[in-house]
Amino acid sequence: MRKWLEYIPFIALASLVRVLPRALALALGKRLGQLAQKLQGRRVNIARENLQNAFPEMSSQEVSKTIVEMFKHLGISFIDMLRVDRYRGQQDIDRYFEINNKEYLSEALELGRGCIVLSAHLGFWEAGSFFMPQLGFATEIVAKPMRNPLVDDYFCRIRRSNGNQIINSRKGARGILKSLKNNHAVCILLDQHLKGQGSVIAPFFGRPAHTTSIITQLATRYQIPIVAAFSYRQPDNTYKCQFKKMFILEGDLSEENILANTTLLNQQIEAGISHDISQWFWLHRRWRSCCEK
Repeated sequence: MRKWLEYIPFIALASLVRVLPRALALALGKRLGQLAQKLQGRRVNIARENLQNAFPEMSSQEVSKTIVEMFKHLGISFIDMLRVDRYRGQQDIDRYFEINNKEYLSEALELGRGCIVLSAHLGFWEAGSFFMPQLGFATEIVAKPMRNPLVDDYFCRIRRSNGNQIINSRKGARGILKSLKNNHAVCILLDQHLKGQGSVIAPFFGRPAHTTSIITQLATRYQIPIVAAFSYRQPDNTYKCQFKKMFILEGDLSEENILANTTLLNQQIEAGISHDISQWFWLHRRWRSCCEK
C-alpha cells in the first residue's frame, strides 16, 4: 500500500508534464526545485557542507547561490527525465542537443572491446539514453533499482523506449562484461557512495570517498577503453553534450594500482563537475565516514 501511495502522486505528475509543452513543463520543474529547497533543510545543509569542503575558497554567499541554482537545475532535470522519451529522432537532436566529439566514442568501439562511458549525476545525465541509440550506438545503462518498484518500472520503460538495455547494478560485473564482449557502449555513473566488498577509499575533491573498484578492475583486466561524457544544461534548456578522448587504464590488479586507477576515474568526474558545479548532485552524502553504511 505504501508503494502505491508513493506511486500515485508520482504518476499523476508524470502524466501532467508529458502533455504539457516542453517549455511549460520545465518551468514547472524549476518551481518544484525551488520548493524542494525550502522543504528540504537537511539536504540543503548537506549540500552546503559538501560545497564548503570541496571549495574552501568559496564565500558563503557563493555557496548559497550555487545551492539555489542546483535545486532549480535538479527540478528541471527531474521533469525532463519524466518525459525524455518524448524526444524523437534527428529533428529533436538538432533542436535540443549539441553533441561534441562523438567520434571519440566511435574510435573506442572500433577496438572491438566495447566501451565504458564514464559519467556522473551531473547536468542532464539521462540525455544519452535518448541520443546515443539515435546516433547508432548500441547502448546499455547500469542502474541501481529504485526502492519503489513501481517507480523503477516507469524509468526502465522510459530508458528502454529509445532502444537501450538496462543492467542491474546489483548484478553488475557479469552483465557489464557480457555487454562489453558484444562491443556495446556501457554507461556508468561512478559518483555515488559504495562501501564494502568491491570498493576502495579514493580521494574525491580532496576527501576520502568510498568508490566502487569493480569498473576499475574490469577496465584494467580486459583493457576496455573508457570515454568520459557529460551533458550540461544551457540557459535556454538545450543541452551541450561532450565526449572526452578515450583512455585505457594501465598496470596490474594490485591494491595499489586499483586505488591509483580508481582515483584517476574520480579525477575525470571531478573535472566534469568543475565545468559547472551547480549541476552536480551536491545533496548526496558522498563523503560518509568509515563507520556509516
